[in-house]
Amino acid sequence: MERVFNFNAGPAAMPEDVLRQAAAEMTDYRGTGMGVAELSHRSAEYDELHHRAMTDLRELLAIPDDYDVLFLQGGASHQFMMVPANLARGGKLGYADTGVWAHKAMEEAGLYGQTYTVTNAGPDYTTIPPDFAVQDGTDYVHITTNNTIYGTQYREFPDLAVPLVADMSSDILSRPVDVRKFDLIYAGAQKNLGPAGVTVVIVRKERLAQANTRLPKILQYRTHAAKDSLYNTPPTYPIYLMGLVFTWVKKQGGVAAMQARNAAKAARLYEVIDAYPEVFTGHAAKEARSQMNVTFNLKDRAAEADFIAAAKREGFVGIKGHRLVGGLRVSLYNAVTPEAVDALAAWLTAYAERKG
Repeated sequence: MERVFNFNAGPAAMPEDVLRQAAAEMTDYRGTGMGVAELSHRSAEYDELHHRAMTDLRELLAIPDDYDVLFLQGGASHQFMMVPANLARGGKLGYADTGVWAHKAMEEAGLYGQTYTVTNAGPDYTTIPPDFAVQDGTDYVHITTNNTIYGTQYREFPDLAVPLVADMSSDILSRPVDVRKFDLIYAGAQKNLGPAGVTVVIVRKERLAQANTRLPKILQYRTHAAKDSLYNTPPTYPIYLMGLVFTWVKKQGGVAAMQARNAAKAARLYEVIDAYPEVFTGHAAKEARSQMNVTFNLKDRAAEADFIAAAKREGFVGIKGHRLVGGLRVSLYNAVTPEAVDALAAWLTAYAERKG
């Protein structure tokens, strides 16, 4: 069976080289006679791959030594709770409301402090407002760097006088970032990092030292930092696969190379959408367009279901928009190849020329 062109928003495409290596090692990881899914998380073999993944991520993102890297479970949605539970110190909690996931994060934080909106892109979420209204007595400000549902993305990050927290689930490793701008970064793996099941947290050690201790140990970041994310059984197989993805990114030339590749992929699709305004309507304002998630509609909204079905017959899967908003969405994470994007762009062009 031929592989399809996978444009799913997450879980998403993974590099074929990674999948092939994982398949080859499924029943025997480096002569152990066991697959990684069977290895003890206390074994030397697992310990080596675990820490190699941490080291490679530090290298790829140039993470300073005064930050801890954590591999946790529960997904980014679990971090909606863990961030305020650990970092709220009785002050206000500022949230940039730029999409569904940002809004959900703010709702969860309301259990731990007084939340307020530092900037609001709703209700249509077509852009990323540049201005932040940070109130006195704010413990931290939270942003979501890429909006998967509406297809908007931060071009630049704010410089604030309070700690900055970022959900980077859908664009981490897609471009270089200055980690020092943030006190905490978190990201679910299932878009750019690997499979679902592991969440990366990058946190300033100074912030950990000030974090809340009146929590169950399993919910304290310091617990996991002290044990190199081996306090309890970690999601061993997703971490293994994530480590393979890190190696793959390094072989491609690192994060800067990913940024150039992703920019070219996104430009190719936006070019087609803009060339046929009588057929396609982009959702996001041009200055805020995401390089990870291209969102658009057909002018003839009634034709979208047939359009999605026709695309699937051609091998293009995962282009249906999120259930909350409908429409169309093409996700262009690191593992999506330029060849896949070229094929889709050619098909979109042919469709537009028939309909236009």
